[in-house]
Amino acid sequence: MTEYLSFLILGSAAGAIIAALSLGLVACQQASGVVNFGLGAIVTWTAHVYAELRNGAYVLPFPGLPDRYHFNGDVGFVWAVVLSLATTAVLALVLHRLIFAPLHRAPSLSTVVASVGIIIVLSTLVARRFPEAAAVRVDDILPNEPVNLFDGVIMPRDGLWLSAIVVGLGVLAWLVSNYTRIGLVTRAASTNEKGVMLLGYSPNRLAEVGFVVVTVVVGFVAILASPMIRLSPVVFTFGYLIPALGAALAGKFKNIGVTLFVAFAIGMVQSTFSLLQLDYSWFPRIGAREGLPFLVIVAAVAFRGEAIPDRGTVDSWRLPNVPEAKVSFLRVAIPVALAVGALLFFGPLWRAAIMTSTIGIVFALSFVVLTGMTGETSLAQMTIAGTAGFALSKLASEVGIPFPIAPLIAALVATCFGVLVGIPSLRVRGTNLAIVTLGGSVAISEFVFKNPDYVGDTASGGALVPNPSIFGWDFGLVLGTTSSRPVFGIFLVGVVTVLCLMVANIRGSTTGRRMLAARSNERAARAAGINTSRVKLQSYALSSFIAGIGGCLIAYRFGRVSDGSFGTVASLTALAVAYLGGITTVSGAVTAGILASSGVGFFALHEVIGGLGEWEIVIGGVLLIFTVVVNPDGVAAGFRRDQHKSKKKADNNDGAEAQLVASA
Repeated sequence: MTEYLSFLILGSAAGAIIAALSLGLVACQQASGVVNFGLGAIVTWTAHVYAELRNGAYVLPFPGLPDRYHFNGDVGFVWAVVLSLATTAVLALVLHRLIFAPLHRAPSLSTVVASVGIIIVLSTLVARRFPEAAAVRVDDILPNEPVNLFDGVIMPRDGLWLSAIVVGLGVLAWLVSNYTRIGLVTRAASTNEKGVMLLGYSPNRLAEVGFVVVTVVVGFVAILASPMIRLSPVVFTFGYLIPALGAALAGKFKNIGVTLFVAFAIGMVQSTFSLLQLDYSWFPRIGAREGLPFLVIVAAVAFRGEAIPDRGTVDSWRLPNVPEAKVSFLRVAIPVALAVGALLFFGPLWRAAIMTSTIGIVFALSFVVLTGMTGETSLAQMTIAGTAGFALSKLASEVGIPFPIAPLIAALVATCFGVLVGIPSLRVRGTNLAIVTLGGSVAISEFVFKNPDYVGDTASGGALVPNPSIFGWDFGLVLGTTSSRPVFGIFLVGVVTVLCLMVANIRGSTTGRRMLAARSNERAARAAGINTSRVKLQSYALSSFIAGIGGCLIAYRFGRVSDGSFGTVASLTALAVAYLGGITTVSGAVTAGILASSGVGFFALHEVIGGLGEWEIVIGGVLLIFTVVVNPDGVAAGFRRDQHKSKKKADNNDGAEAQLVASA
């Protein structure tokens, strides 16, 4: 028992980090109305800037410029903290003014996608500026001499100091929120912006100041915690942010006491898992640490329901309109003919780009069904697709089930996982549901994809997947010494064409109309006799089946399946690209495929202006953010809107000319 108590107390340091991030999420949401999924990425940059300042250099993030400004040596603790926190303040101010403030009245999904862009940019910047980021170590800041708390329970002092500091910050945040004028006004702005304006305060200024202050404070805690952990590009981004989201959700994004308690409990209980693995053979060896926050998130949803209050609006999870699907022979035949012709007559690099875009269309289509038509969301689509990829490897390689039966069964496996992830949608939606599915993505990725009991031995680069073939005709990407075969690309185009027609047909069917009704107004839909729970689960099943097909296509393309292709980052990127193209239409899905990383759009850009090299991902993330801010409805929707305006203007001009002729 004493040993377990020791591990519990040792976990308080990790609990303090989780608690600091969860406090930041709560305070940021109350101050600015933003659930900042990018908070972990921001403070990761803060911690790395501090670490490099202690090594005598200041890191510059701008591509094309020198990567560092070198001092004569270590600038010292005080100046390192001041410069790194000043950097954080400027970064937070720029992010809020250029991204979150313009998206204040946009759909909440836009802020989620913008946060994904921030994660992509900052995580890549850390990886580029710190090539050995996984080995970054920071000298001790807080006293870390071991202290004997009581009989047999010994731990370093720095964990206790960090826990005390975070608890103190929590108490201070509670006092400011409840007993100061600025705190009360900020809380009031979260529910009644017009009333605050009548009192003479600017809600936008309150949001901006709160966003910056909260980010700086959490950045300071990240600096203090950096000697206790091994810094990496994603250590705060996912390792601690997912548990922090669970704690904040348990506290309904407003109860600081509950948030702190759950955050510390997660860190302390996770610490005991290594001991439980030794003492009990039944205890999971893989994925338990990542699964615990997901269980906390699900429990919070089950017992507390809707947790995040909207700021200044009744429902901020608005989505773009869903136009009627227009299918004609030419609309289908022309793009198919262009794709097939390019696959037959272009070189292997162009073929690879077309194949990437084609598979990207599949995943975008899954979001069209789920988010565009039904108003639900999932940050686990690529993870769900991964379950189909690994299932395909088992079915085709080990069981011997032939094509096309094996990929269809594998897609049904993904459908089951998708329905399980979608069950919380019966109780919550919007940003709350995004948090649930994000936690589910991490849990599935860690518990399933990295467990050899489920996926087999992937040490050699991934689980093997045989080429698709039927009646002795092999149409895989590689056959013998022949690689990049056009026939595989044509196979992809055929599958995507069928899926596009299927989604367009769903839009015009009774099922599609029920989905749109549930998206528009659940109460009215139920009053009209529509079972909205069935509709939601049906949309998760359909979208997961499509994503499962996409996972099988990735497996066939590479001949192997590994967790690297289906992780949480891949899920976030898939949502971002789908939203960028246009999440409500088939044409938007096609646009998303073209804009996918390493797809046709990026390859064409390479051909025009030369290779972007190591900065391709950063530039893609910046372009994603820019597009979301300028056109929150997506590229395809913006194009349709411009076409409509041009046509209306032309009609008005024709009408004016007709009037002039008549009067003459």
